[in-house]
Amino acid sequence: MSDREPHPWDELAATPLPDRSLFSYSAERDWPGYFRAVQGRDPRETLVQTLDRFDNHGCPPDPFAIDLGCGEGRDTVEMLRRGWRVLAIDGHSLALDLVANRPDLVHPDRLETRLAALEDVELPPCDLLSSSFTLPFCRPDAFAALWDRVVASVRPGGRFAGQLFGDLDSWATIPDRAHHTRAEAEALLAPFDLERFDEVQSDGEDCAGNAKHWHIFHIIARKPGTSDPTDP
Repeated sequence: MSDREPHPWDELAATPLPDRSLFSYSAERDWPGYFRAVQGRDPRETLVQTLDRFDNHGCPPDPFAIDLGCGEGRDTVEMLRRGWRVLAIDGHSLALDLVANRPDLVHPDRLETRLAALEDVELPPCDLLSSSFTLPFCRPDAFAALWDRVVASVRPGGRFAGQLFGDLDSWATIPDRAHHTRAEAEALLAPFDLERFDEVQSDGEDCAGNAKHWHIFHIIARKPGTSDPTDP
């Protein structure tokens, strides 16, 4: 009989894969099942491309990033690996336990975790705000205020990287999701210079195996100006 303390990744291994009947609805969404389904995947392409832009075009001293909706931490560990300080935020406590206990975690002294819902999260000034596939799960009535906080959080010269869901996405009929037309997405991004804005539609499945039409905007956006290194 083992005396080893329980470990968050043991809990994840014992978690059933997502229940198809619950996965689509964020109010009941099976987040632990989702974390298991995406376990071991590479960091998001938009994040990698954004970090490459900082590497190739100049990175601020002691760069600081927010991973909003960090999940099991695949994007967080990539930012830490590249020397960033990271605030990893998620609305599920298991996600934060998984991030802090990842076997590939590097520079844990540069990581802070915070439990917060999208609707009331506070966002400090940052050089990069990454929200891979997270923002659409904010309630529509709270999205405008959240987006204002996102824009205010990114310092001049900093970048936003992430996704918005389009109005033709099959999840757009679910009332607790935030979806946008192309014109609405472009208006949200007006404070930024767009470095990538790709609109993609495709038929496929969600990670629980439900048939789904995807309508996604993949975004890398830079706020004009130059970051002040004296900002907190």
